[in-house]
Amino acid sequence: MTGGIAGDMTGGIAGDMTGDDLLRVLATLANPHRLRIVAALAAQRNYVSQLARELDMSRALLQVHLRKLQAAGLVSADIEVSEDGKAMKFYDVTPFALRLTPETIMAAVRTLHADYELEPEARR
Repeated sequence: MTGGIAGDMTGGIAGDMTGDDLLRVLATLANPHRLRIVAALAAQRNYVSQLARELDMSRALLQVHLRKLQAAGLVSADIEVSEDGKAMKFYDVTPFALRLTPETIMAAVRTLHADYELEPEARR
């Protein structure tokens, strides 16, 4: 990601973020379920079934949120084979740091595309 936004996201996203990138990350984090998922994964990597039990969330709903977090570059996934031969998808937080200041927001605005669409839930 390029631009002038102070944001360091490693593990698939490198460098400064554009305004569109910043909006995508902020919109993704503007959901309490996704914040809980990031917090849980920051404590330890986990696989879907165990994470769903810990967060008291259905696996289907958890998968939806994990896909959005992964698309925003906030989590990553690795498939591992368990001792009994089952494929298990483990999720982990991708290290990131965002620094928002009036100046970084000014820089973000200069790189926004007019056609950027937020998810319906982020428009509220």
